[in-house]
Amino acid sequence: MIVTNSQLRSLGWAALLAICVGMFVVLSLRVHAVHSEVQLAERKIVSLKRETKLLETEFQTRANQRQMASWNRVDFGFKAPRADQYFDSERQLASLGQPRSPGAPSPIRVARADTGTSSSAPSEEREMVSPLSGEAITLASAAVEADGGAVFADAFGDFLIEASPIRAANAQTVTGEAAAGFAQEMAGGGE
Repeated sequence: MIVTNSQLRSLGWAALLAICVGMFVVLSLRVHAVHSEVQLAERKIVSLKRETKLLETEFQTRANQRQMASWNRVDFGFKAPRADQYFDSERQLASLGQPRSPGAPSPIRVARADTGTSSSAPSEEREMVSPLSGEAITLASAAVEADGGAVFADAFGDFLIEASPIRAANAQTVTGEAAAGFAQEMAGGGE
């Protein structure tokens, strides 16, 4: 088969286009690789700057320890704790407390219901009372029926039956004569 000049030129352009696309893909991959390296380097620079600031602060703090010791001693009156300042028990700490003054507010207490029964015995249900009026409150579910679970199950079952695309078969009770007739019809081949 002889290749004409125009076919050769078309093949040359196709090869040149394929080379350009390949070089573009290689170049874009290289650009993305360099870009990720630049981002990693920037993150490392930020991390090193933070570490440098931390070390500079540490250095300045340690260089000013004499000044800080002077401030603690003179201005603030801070001293290291002595061995006799530690307590052996909570009672020693409590002994430092003072009795409440007559105008002091009462301490905060945690609410606790004293049922008067032991913890192992089941507690009786108490009637709910409104905190505003003090009248008994009747819940709507308790007023309807005591066995709410059965009522819900029946209602939900009815809902599922109505919503189902498959309808229940209309079953009817078959008497003895109808059953015998049906059996004969089936045996006779439906004649």
